[in-house]
Amino acid sequence: MYDKFNRKITYLRVSVTDRCNLRCTYCMPECGVDLMSHKDILSFEEILEVIHFAVKNGVQKIRITGGEPLVRRGIVDLVRMISDIKGIRDFGLTTNGTLLDQFAKPLADAGLHRVNISLDSLDPVRYRSITRIGDITSVIHGIDAAIEADLQPIKINCVIKSSPMEEDAQAVAKFCHEKGLEVRFIKEMDLEAGHFSQVIGGDGGNCKMCNRLRLTADGKLKPCLFSDLEFDVRELGIEQAFSRAIGLKPKSGTENKINKFSNIGG
Repeated sequence: MYDKFNRKITYLRVSVTDRCNLRCTYCMPECGVDLMSHKDILSFEEILEVIHFAVKNGVQKIRITGGEPLVRRGIVDLVRMISDIKGIRDFGLTTNGTLLDQFAKPLADAGLHRVNISLDSLDPVRYRSITRIGDITSVIHGIDAAIEADLQPIKINCVIKSSPMEEDAQAVAKFCHEKGLEVRFIKEMDLEAGHFSQVIGGDGGNCKMCNRLRLTADGKLKPCLFSDLEFDVRELGIEQAFSRAIGLKPKSGTENKINKFSNIGG
């Protein structure tokens, strides 16, 4: 599948829930967000149908996101069902790591290839301040569990204000070097204002090379994170939603005034 700018679409990010067990300051307000009703969230069967179509038509990389995907009931079963789909070469999951201690081995056994883990500070007080309710110890245990389960390569996503030379970012970089982990620095984004930049150490934010689509937890197929365009796989049907999303995929991001990071998966 190619868009009109000759970018080959090979990557689908799938948000499985808008729920999260943290309240990170750059992602949601302290009181949380208005949650989708359970009937609006795609069932496992619907998610699998979308992924089957995507892979059949050239998608090779699947990433599970949220919210926090590990709070979705039955997530290990979903991972197992996705891993059975032939043609997926890169199967990952992005998590805040707080529940990974208990899920890393079951996820690996179910067929997950690797994980990206959010970690913005190693200082317990700073981490608590950023996440409002998080405990850094649980994340460290989760990272160790992912290493033990061989969910490699493990990539650490570190949100920064402006530079990887910031104190928290440097501490995270040192930690990753000592643990043999990859680190990526992501400048704080603003969907409504259209503020984004290329990920330092990754491909995200490079519009010229963008090869991805996003599926929201309630079934909207989005061609771009920083765009209001979205196509409902339930209303349009999967084939038509993909056709429109790819055909109308913008050359570059602008702004997104209708979504939140909690339901689009970042």
